[in-house]
Amino acid sequence: MLIYNSQTTPQVLSELTNSIITVLFMLKKISSLKFSGNGPIKILYPGLSFSNEDTGIGSIGRIDHAYINTNTTIPMHPHVNDEILSYFRTGLVEHSDSEGSVKVIGKNRLMLMKAGRRFYHEEKVMGEQEALEALQIFIRPGKKDLRPEVTFLDLTDIHSENKWRLLASPTSQTAFHFSSETWIYDMKLLRNTVMGLPELLRNNLTVILYLFKGSVLIDGHIALAKRDALIITGQQIIIEARDEDAELVLFVTDEQAEIYKGGMYSGRRA
Repeated sequence: MLIYNSQTTPQVLSELTNSIITVLFMLKKISSLKFSGNGPIKILYPGLSFSNEDTGIGSIGRIDHAYINTNTTIPMHPHVNDEILSYFRTGLVEHSDSEGSVKVIGKNRLMLMKAGRRFYHEEKVMGEQEALEALQIFIRPGKKDLRPEVTFLDLTDIHSENKWRLLASPTSQTAFHFSSETWIYDMKLLRNTVMGLPELLRNNLTVILYLFKGSVLIDGHIALAKRDALIITGQQIIIEARDEDAELVLFVTDEQAEIYKGGMYSGRRA
Protein backbone atom coordinates (compact mmCIF):
# COMPACT_ATOMS: atom_id res chain seq x y z
CA MET A 1 0.00 0.00 0.00
CA LEU A 2 1.25 3.49 -0.85
CA ILE A 3 0.83 6.00 1.98
CA TYR A 4 0.78 9.63 0.96
CA ASN A 5 -1.07 12.87 1.71
CA SER A 6 -2.04 16.06 -0.06
CA GLN A 7 1.55 17.35 0.23
CA THR A 8 2.98 14.43 -1.73
CA THR A 9 4.19 15.68 -5.10
CA PRO A 10 3.61 13.74 -8.32
CA GLN A 11 7.38 13.17 -8.57
CA VAL A 12 7.58 11.60 -5.10
CA LEU A 13 4.52 9.47 -5.78
CA SER A 14 6.06 8.29 -9.03
CA GLU A 15 9.30 7.35 -7.28
CA LEU A 16 7.41 5.41 -4.59
CA THR A 17 5.39 3.55 -7.21
CA ASN A 18 8.48 2.70 -9.24
CA SER A 19 10.31 1.40 -6.16
CA ILE A 20 7.43 -0.93 -5.32
CA ILE A 21 7.22 -2.16 -8.91
CA THR A 22 10.99 -2.83 -8.80
CA VAL A 23 10.55 -5.02 -5.70
CA LEU A 24 7.59 -6.92 -7.16
CA PHE A 25 9.21 -7.44 -10.58
CA MET A 26 12.97 -7.64 -10.56
CA LEU A 27 15.92 -9.13 -12.43
CA LYS A 28 19.25 -8.42 -10.74
CA LYS A 29 22.50 -10.01 -11.86
CA ILE A 30 25.14 -11.04 -9.32
CA SER A 31 28.55 -11.22 -10.97
CA SER A 32 30.99 -13.99 -10.12
CA LEU A 33 33.28 -11.16 -8.95
CA LYS A 34 31.03 -10.86 -5.87
CA PHE A 35 32.49 -14.10 -4.50
CA SER A 36 34.99 -13.73 -1.68
CA GLY A 37 37.89 -15.98 -0.66
CA ASN A 38 41.35 -16.54 -2.10
CA GLY A 39 41.58 -20.29 -1.57
CA PRO A 40 39.87 -23.26 -3.25
CA ILE A 41 36.46 -22.31 -1.79
CA LYS A 42 34.76 -19.16 -3.08
CA ILE A 43 31.92 -17.73 -0.97
CA LEU A 44 28.84 -15.84 -2.13
CA TYR A 45 26.64 -13.88 0.28
CA PRO A 46 23.71 -13.08 -2.04
CA GLY A 47 22.16 -10.43 0.19
CA LEU A 48 25.19 -8.15 -0.14
CA SER A 49 24.06 -7.39 -3.69
CA PHE A 50 21.31 -5.27 -2.12
CA SER A 51 22.67 -3.86 1.12
CA ASN A 52 24.85 -4.55 4.14
CA GLU A 53 21.83 -5.19 6.36
CA ASP A 54 21.64 -8.92 5.67
CA THR A 55 24.13 -11.17 3.91
CA GLY A 56 21.40 -13.63 2.89
CA ILE A 57 18.19 -13.48 0.88
CA GLY A 58 15.31 -15.04 2.79
CA SER A 59 16.42 -18.55 3.77
CA ILE A 60 19.37 -18.60 1.32
CA GLY A 61 22.21 -17.71 3.67
CA ARG A 62 25.39 -18.48 1.78
CA ILE A 63 26.65 -20.38 -1.29
CA ASP A 64 30.15 -21.90 -1.39
CA HIS A 65 31.65 -23.01 -4.72
CA ALA A 66 34.57 -25.36 -4.13
CA TYR A 67 37.29 -26.61 -6.48
CA ILE A 68 39.88 -28.86 -4.80
CA ASN A 69 42.39 -30.90 -6.81
CA THR A 70 44.41 -32.43 -3.97
CA ASN A 71 43.80 -34.98 -1.25
CA THR A 72 42.95 -33.06 1.90
CA THR A 73 41.11 -33.53 5.16
CA ILE A 74 38.83 -30.95 6.72
CA PRO A 75 38.97 -32.03 10.40
CA MET A 76 35.94 -32.60 12.59
CA HIS A 77 34.23 -29.25 13.13
CA PRO A 78 30.83 -28.02 14.33
CA HIS A 79 27.79 -26.51 12.65
CA VAL A 80 24.96 -24.91 14.60
CA ASN A 81 21.55 -24.05 13.15
CA ASP A 82 22.63 -24.49 9.52
CA GLU A 83 21.00 -26.76 6.94
CA ILE A 84 23.68 -27.58 4.36
CA LEU A 85 23.10 -29.25 1.01
CA SER A 86 26.28 -30.69 -0.52
CA TYR A 87 25.86 -30.63 -4.30
CA PHE A 88 28.75 -32.44 -6.02
CA ARG A 89 29.42 -32.52 -9.76
CA THR A 90 32.92 -34.06 -9.82
CA GLY A 91 35.16 -35.73 -7.25
CA LEU A 92 34.56 -37.77 -4.11
CA VAL A 93 34.52 -37.01 -0.38
CA GLU A 94 34.37 -39.39 2.58
CA HIS A 95 31.98 -37.87 5.10
CA SER A 96 31.80 -38.83 8.80
CA ASP A 97 29.74 -37.12 11.49
CA SER A 98 28.57 -37.05 15.09
CA GLU A 99 25.34 -38.85 14.15
CA GLY A 100 27.36 -41.95 13.24
CA SER A 101 27.22 -41.67 9.45
CA VAL A 102 30.23 -42.61 7.32
CA LYS A 103 29.54 -42.30 3.60
CA VAL A 104 31.33 -41.48 0.37
CA ILE A 105 29.49 -38.70 -1.43
CA GLY A 106 29.92 -37.41 -4.97
CA LYS A 107 28.00 -36.69 -8.16
CA ASN A 108 25.85 -39.81 -7.71
CA ARG A 109 25.15 -39.25 -4.01
CA LEU A 110 24.24 -35.87 -2.51
CA MET A 111 23.90 -35.00 1.16
CA LEU A 112 21.79 -32.74 3.37
CA MET A 113 23.11 -31.97 6.86
CA LYS A 114 20.58 -30.37 9.21
CA ALA A 115 22.80 -29.21 12.04
CA GLY A 116 20.12 -27.99 14.43
CA ARG A 117 21.36 -27.36 17.96
CA ARG A 118 24.85 -28.84 17.22
CA PHE A 119 26.40 -31.19 14.68
CA TYR A 120 30.01 -32.22 13.96
CA HIS A 121 31.43 -33.62 10.74
CA GLU A 122 34.71 -34.33 8.94
CA GLU A 123 35.40 -34.43 5.20
CA LYS A 124 38.23 -36.32 3.48
CA VAL A 125 38.54 -34.97 -0.06
CA MET A 126 39.92 -37.43 -2.62
CA GLY A 127 40.94 -34.74 -5.07
CA GLU A 128 44.03 -36.20 -6.75
CA GLN A 129 42.18 -38.89 -8.70
CA GLU A 130 39.50 -36.43 -9.86
CA ALA A 131 39.24 -32.78 -8.83
CA LEU A 132 36.34 -31.98 -6.54
CA GLU A 133 33.92 -29.33 -7.79
CA ALA A 134 30.84 -28.78 -5.68
CA LEU A 135 28.48 -26.38 -3.99
CA GLN A 136 27.88 -26.20 -0.26
CA ILE A 137 24.55 -24.42 0.11
CA PHE A 138 23.86 -22.96 3.57
CA ILE A 139 20.13 -22.70 4.22
CA ARG A 140 18.61 -20.94 7.23
CA PRO A 141 16.35 -23.19 9.33
CA GLY A 142 12.74 -22.43 10.09
CA LYS A 143 13.41 -22.52 13.83
CA LYS A 144 16.34 -22.53 16.23
CA ASP A 145 17.88 -25.67 17.77
CA LEU A 146 16.07 -28.39 15.86
CA ARG A 147 17.15 -32.02 16.12
CA PRO A 148 20.31 -32.80 14.06
CA GLU A 149 19.77 -35.03 11.05
CA VAL A 150 21.75 -36.12 7.99
CA THR A 151 20.16 -37.49 4.79
CA PHE A 152 21.70 -38.91 1.62
CA LEU A 153 20.18 -38.97 -1.86
CA ASP A 154 21.35 -41.43 -4.52
CA LEU A 155 20.71 -40.02 -7.98
CA THR A 156 19.55 -42.34 -10.74
CA ASP A 157 20.87 -39.87 -13.31
CA ILE A 158 23.73 -37.47 -12.66
CA HIS A 159 22.08 -34.78 -14.78
CA SER A 160 18.50 -33.85 -15.53
CA GLU A 161 18.71 -32.80 -19.17
CA ASN A 162 16.38 -30.03 -20.34
CA LYS A 163 14.06 -30.57 -17.38
CA TRP A 164 14.03 -28.97 -13.93
CA ARG A 165 14.61 -31.57 -11.21
CA LEU A 166 13.35 -30.81 -7.70
CA LEU A 167 16.06 -31.93 -5.26
CA ALA A 168 14.89 -30.43 -1.98
CA SER A 169 11.75 -28.80 -0.57
CA PRO A 170 9.95 -28.06 2.73
CA THR A 171 7.71 -31.12 2.31
CA SER A 172 7.92 -34.91 2.07
CA GLN A 173 7.62 -34.49 -1.70
CA THR A 174 11.42 -34.85 -1.75
CA ALA A 175 13.91 -37.01 0.17
CA PHE A 176 15.70 -33.81 1.13
CA HIS A 177 13.38 -31.51 3.03
CA PHE A 178 14.19 -28.22 4.72
CA SER A 179 12.61 -26.83 7.87
CA SER A 180 12.23 -23.45 6.13
CA GLU A 181 10.26 -22.52 3.01
CA THR A 182 13.05 -23.36 0.56
CA TRP A 183 13.22 -25.28 -2.71
CA ILE A 184 16.27 -26.28 -4.78
CA TYR A 185 16.18 -27.47 -8.40
CA ASP A 186 18.84 -28.33 -10.95
CA MET A 187 19.00 -28.85 -14.70
CA LYS A 188 21.52 -29.40 -17.46
CA LEU A 189 20.38 -27.26 -20.39
CA LEU A 190 21.77 -28.64 -23.62
CA ARG A 191 23.12 -26.23 -26.21
CA ASN A 192 20.69 -24.71 -28.69
CA THR A 193 17.87 -25.18 -26.16
CA VAL A 194 15.47 -22.68 -24.58
CA MET A 195 13.75 -23.17 -21.21
CA GLY A 196 11.76 -21.17 -18.66
CA LEU A 197 11.57 -21.46 -14.89
CA PRO A 198 9.76 -24.41 -13.28
CA GLU A 199 6.19 -23.92 -12.17
CA LEU A 200 6.42 -22.69 -8.58
CA LEU A 201 3.99 -23.79 -5.90
CA ARG A 202 2.83 -20.26 -5.10
CA ASN A 203 3.30 -16.61 -5.96
CA ASN A 204 5.58 -14.05 -4.28
CA LEU A 205 8.61 -16.31 -4.11
CA THR A 206 12.16 -15.10 -4.70
CA VAL A 207 14.35 -17.08 -7.09
CA ILE A 208 18.12 -17.18 -7.45
CA LEU A 209 19.32 -18.76 -10.71
CA TYR A 210 22.95 -19.91 -10.38
CA LEU A 211 25.19 -20.95 -13.26
CA PHE A 212 27.41 -23.80 -12.13
CA LYS A 213 28.96 -24.38 -15.54
CA GLY A 214 28.70 -23.07 -19.11
CA SER A 215 26.91 -19.93 -20.25
CA VAL A 216 23.33 -18.82 -20.95
CA LEU A 217 21.45 -15.79 -22.21
CA ILE A 218 18.44 -14.56 -20.24
CA ASP A 219 15.59 -12.87 -22.12
CA GLY A 220 17.92 -12.34 -25.06
CA HIS A 221 20.13 -9.72 -23.40
CA ILE A 222 21.42 -10.76 -19.93
CA ALA A 223 24.55 -12.92 -20.27
CA LEU A 224 25.43 -15.30 -17.44
CA ALA A 225 28.73 -17.18 -17.25
CA LYS A 226 30.10 -19.65 -14.72
CA ARG A 227 29.46 -18.57 -11.07
CA ASP A 228 27.15 -15.71 -12.13
CA ALA A 229 23.68 -15.57 -10.59
CA LEU A 230 20.40 -13.82 -11.28
CA ILE A 231 17.83 -12.79 -8.66
CA ILE A 232 14.28 -13.01 -9.99
CA THR A 233 11.04 -11.84 -8.44
CA GLY A 234 7.56 -11.73 -9.88
CA GLN A 235 8.22 -12.80 -13.45
CA GLN A 236 9.01 -15.61 -15.84
CA ILE A 237 12.22 -15.60 -17.87
CA ILE A 238 13.59 -17.27 -20.99
CA ILE A 239 16.87 -19.15 -20.50
CA GLU A 240 18.82 -19.93 -23.67
CA ALA A 241 21.91 -22.12 -23.98
CA ARG A 242 23.54 -21.31 -27.30
CA ASP A 243 27.01 -22.65 -28.09
CA GLU A 244 27.54 -24.92 -25.07
CA ASP A 245 25.69 -26.92 -22.47
CA ALA A 246 24.91 -25.18 -19.19
CA GLU A 247 24.50 -26.60 -15.68
CA LEU A 248 22.01 -24.60 -13.61
CA VAL A 249 20.98 -24.62 -9.95
CA LEU A 250 17.84 -22.82 -8.84
CA PHE A 251 17.24 -21.61 -5.27
CA VAL A 252 13.70 -20.59 -4.30
CA THR A 253 12.75 -18.92 -1.01
CA ASP A 254 9.72 -17.33 0.60
CA GLU A 255 11.13 -14.13 2.11
CA GLN A 256 7.99 -13.66 4.24
CA ALA A 257 8.19 -17.06 5.92
CA GLU A 258 9.64 -17.70 9.38
CA ILE A 259 13.40 -18.34 9.51
CA TYR A 260 16.17 -18.29 12.10
CA LYS A 261 19.01 -15.95 11.11
CA GLY A 262 21.48 -16.91 13.82
CA GLY A 263 23.08 -19.96 12.18
CA MET A 264 26.85 -20.40 12.44
CA TYR A 265 27.40 -20.01 8.68
CA SER A 266 23.96 -19.40 7.18
CA GLY A 267 23.11 -16.59 9.59
CA ARG A 268 23.03 -12.84 9.16
CA ARG A 269 26.53 -11.41 8.90
CA ALA A 270 25.79 -7.70 8.72
